[in-house]
Amino acid sequence: MTPLTASATLARQIDRTELALVMSMAESARAAGVADVHVWPIGGAAAVLSEPGSPFNKLIGLGFGDEVSVATLEAIEREHDTRHARLQVEFSTLGDPVVTRLLSSRGYALAGFEHVLARRLERGEVPPATAIVVSPVDAGASRDWRETVTTAFLHPDVLDGPESHESFDRAALERTYDLFGAAPGVERLLARVEGAVAGGASLYIRDGIALMCGAATLPRFRRRGVQSALLHARLDRARQAGCDLAVVTTQPGSKSQQNVRRLGFELIYARAILVKEPAS
Repeated sequence: MTPLTASATLARQIDRTELALVMSMAESARAAGVADVHVWPIGGAAAVLSEPGSPFNKLIGLGFGDEVSVATLEAIEREHDTRHARLQVEFSTLGDPVVTRLLSSRGYALAGFEHVLARRLERGEVPPATAIVVSPVDAGASRDWRETVTTAFLHPDVLDGPESHESFDRAALERTYDLFGAAPGVERLLARVEGAVAGGASLYIRDGIALMCGAATLPRFRRRGVQSALLHARLDRARQAGCDLAVVTTQPGSKSQQNVRRLGFELIYARAILVKEPAS
């Protein structure tokens, strides 16, 4: 398999795909009647602010050649202050460092990092045989999927790295996963071991890039190949959809990162998580 070369061009493509997913989540929230869903285009990127505690409240995609309007940034900050919400920027290490200097001067602090891994999709690859059954989620299984990924997320499986910079309560996560599952373009899957639900995951495809999102295994089913089965199923779906690249974002040092590395994913860049707390 041809190695990937880290570049600003590739990072821009991936960040813009994730931005499209965040925008799709905002569309889902509006359709569900969530009040005051804000979206601000800025610097070729966008910031989204919806319900308190949502993991999709973020600004992503800055630093790839588009000038950042300070006036727009100030307006975004004011609205976050009004709603007592922290403003989280996810910034690629391949982006223009002038952006990080601007953010630092405005009081943004480094909260952590996340790793972006990718692999090319080769035609003709066949998923390995497994006794774990992975199937798409229909309307009747939506609750099973939500409960599974929520429970698994709240019991992280860290290998040897820092703790996550984020924490969420169960109610906020369940609400987020309901909205996420209804977002345009999102596909969900459940994995079963001997008929019992063991894990869940999702997939978002846009412009030849497949984002592998939200994979999670219930604690009692870990170390039994559930993550690998979910990954293989999503890679196969991405190939069928004509994608050329699969992407995963992980917590540094996590078990998820170890799993995707075994399946040929390469670490191509990191994102710095910069946070501005609301004014008191």
